[in-house]
Amino acid sequence: MAFNSILRKSGSFARALAVAGQLTKNNHLGHRTLIFTAINHHNDSFVPKSHFSSAAAQKKPTSDENLLRVIESEIECAQETDDHNAEEGVPSNFPFKIIDSPGHQTITLERTYQDEEIKVEVHMPDLVTGEGNNDDDDNESERAPQSSIPLSVSVYKKGGPYLEFNCVGYPDEIVIDSLSVKNPDHTEDQIAYEGPDFQDLDENLQKSFHRYLEIRGIKPSTTNFLHEYMINKDSKEYLVWLNKLKSFVQA
Repeated sequence: MAFNSILRKSGSFARALAVAGQLTKNNHLGHRTLIFTAINHHNDSFVPKSHFSSAAAQKKPTSDENLLRVIESEIECAQETDDHNAEEGVPSNFPFKIIDSPGHQTITLERTYQDEEIKVEVHMPDLVTGEGNNDDDDNESERAPQSSIPLSVSVYKKGGPYLEFNCVGYPDEIVIDSLSVKNPDHTEDQIAYEGPDFQDLDENLQKSFHRYLEIRGIKPSTTNFLHEYMINKDSKEYLVWLNKLKSFVQA
C-alpha cells in the first residue's frame, strides 16, 4: 500500500517535469523557473505545511514586532535627548494669555488692548542648524539663514471687519508678509480683495504698521520667548505621538 503511494507520487513528479520540459520548448529563457516550480510543487506534498510555518514564525519576528522595537528605541532616545519635562517660565511682562491645547500643532495668544481684541496663532518654528550656504551672487535676499517662527495676528474691534497680519518672527525683527482686511460675514465662495503685496506698500506705511503691531505686543522679545516655548511643545508632542503609535501597534 505504501509502495503504491510512492509510485503515485513519483508518477506525479514525472508528469510535472514532462509538462515543464514541454513548456521550455516554447520559451527556453524560463526553463529554470518552470523546472524549479515543478519540483517545489511536488516537494510540497511531502512537507507538513503547518510544521514549516510554525517553525519559521519562531525563528523570525513579525514585522509588527520589529516596528515596535524601533518605536521603543525612538521613545527612549527622545526621553534622553529632549528636555520634554521642562516648563518654560512665562516672563512677567509677557502681554498675552497663552492657550495651549495638548495634541495641537499651534497655540493661541489672546489679549485686550484698549477696545480691541487681539488673537495670535503661533505655529511650530522653522529651525536652522549649522551654517547656511553663502552665495555672493545671490541678490534675492541679504538675510543670512535664521530660525524663525510663523505668526498669524488678528486685531478685532466690536463688530465690523478685522485686520489679519501674516508675520514671521526672527531673533531681531518681525517681518510682515501680508496684511488683509477680513469681513467675518464674508462667505467662503466669495473671493475678497486681499490688498497689494505688503512689500509694495509705501515705506512709511510699512513702518507704521510695524509700529502698530509692536505697540500691541508683537515684537522680538515676544517672538523669541515663543520660539523657545514652541520648541519645548514640539518635544512634548513628539513623545506623546510616539507613545500613541506604540499603543496602536501593541493593540
